[in-house]
Amino acid sequence: MEGLLTIALVAFIVIIFFTLLFLASRFRRCPSDKILVVYGKVEKGRSSRCMHGGGAFIWPLVQDYAYMSLTPMTISIPLEGALSLQNIRINVPSTFTVGISTQPEIMMNAAERLLGINQQAIEDMAKEIIFGQLRLTVASLTIEQINQDRESFLDSIRQNVEPELNKIGLYLINVNITDITDSSNYIDSIGKKAASEAVNKARVDVAEQEKLGAVGESLAVREKDISVAENVAASVNGQKKAETERRVYVQNREAEAVQGENLAKANIAKAEAELAIQQAEARQRAEIARRNAEVEIQKAQYLAEQQRLRAEQIVQQEIEKQQVEISAEAEAERIRRIAKGEADGVLLKYQAEAEGLKRLLASKAAGYKELVAGAGNDPQAAATLLLLEKMADLVKYQTEAIGKLQIDKITVWDNGGSGEGSATSNFIANLFKSLPPLHEISKMAGVELPAYLGSVVSEGETEPAEEA
Repeated sequence: MEGLLTIALVAFIVIIFFTLLFLASRFRRCPSDKILVVYGKVEKGRSSRCMHGGGAFIWPLVQDYAYMSLTPMTISIPLEGALSLQNIRINVPSTFTVGISTQPEIMMNAAERLLGINQQAIEDMAKEIIFGQLRLTVASLTIEQINQDRESFLDSIRQNVEPELNKIGLYLINVNITDITDSSNYIDSIGKKAASEAVNKARVDVAEQEKLGAVGESLAVREKDISVAENVAASVNGQKKAETERRVYVQNREAEAVQGENLAKANIAKAEAELAIQQAEARQRAEIARRNAEVEIQKAQYLAEQQRLRAEQIVQQEIEKQQVEISAEAEAERIRRIAKGEADGVLLKYQAEAEGLKRLLASKAAGYKELVAGAGNDPQAAATLLLLEKMADLVKYQTEAIGKLQIDKITVWDNGGSGEGSATSNFIANLFKSLPPLHEISKMAGVELPAYLGSVVSEGETEPAEEA
């Protein structure tokens, strides 16, 4: 009894051990740089369950799992020729850093649309989305807004790009705009204008400060001279003499101060005149630059309109070409079908004629076979019988040929030569000789006529006398 209990206890411990081992083998932990996606039979109404960190037990047969990396992806977007709000094409080369989000809703989008796709395919998908939204953002802003207020420009990019990336499970980490250029040098003209305005303002400030410095210097010199004069007058014996000298000295210093002040005013006036000249030149250069920019913009718009019209014309010509090709192919197909129908009709006609001829020949062959059998299987006798059937027709054709000759219309020229008979008699004799006799016809057919129809006698031979 104790042995059975021991065995049962050991078996129970073994079962518990393997159960725990099996459960441990089906438990999956999620690293911090990945997302664990459990799919199969999960919560009702959901296709998968995503988690970042922690772990989950994977039920065998009904569930499976996969990991998705959270490593950021850097995508280079060399956007060129994007049309701004002012219809000026600019180049906006930039770099976008994106990654799979850890927010629950966006993680579910990533699990549904990116699970099992390699990183290059994900980057290509994100690149297409960013290209489209970046062009949309550029088209809604002017060049001044894009170039001067970069922070607002980046905010607009985030507002347009990030919601579209969230739809496939990605979010925007960073945007870096390297440099913005345009083909018409509009941005350079704006920079030159700003630089000219800054230089002109600095020159005005310098001239103002120089003016204040000159006036202050003249006042300080005047006060110093007055103080020196007073000190000198106090130390000299005789108040009257000192007073007189002081007055003279003060008058001299006042004259010098007035002269210095006038000189300072002259310098200020000269600086202001030079500044006005430089400002006028700067305004002139700015106006020229603006006019040149407008000319370039009009040229660009003219070229764009030309390209648009050329594209429309090419499209129209391509459509007409395709219509001509379709019409030609339809006409060729119609001709081919008509020719095929005619050929089929001719073929059916020839087949019918061949079938009729075949049946005729078969009927004739069967008749000839019966004829030969009726002639005692003697092909020669059968041929003789067939020739005898046609003999009456042959004689009829010969007599018709002679009967149709108009003897009174025949003219025979007699040259008076010697010979038997006259020319006319010889012509008639030769005419009848030209008609093939029955024996010659039967001989050409390979048939020998019966003896009771007579025989052919060659020239110079005489017919044998009939036996009495």
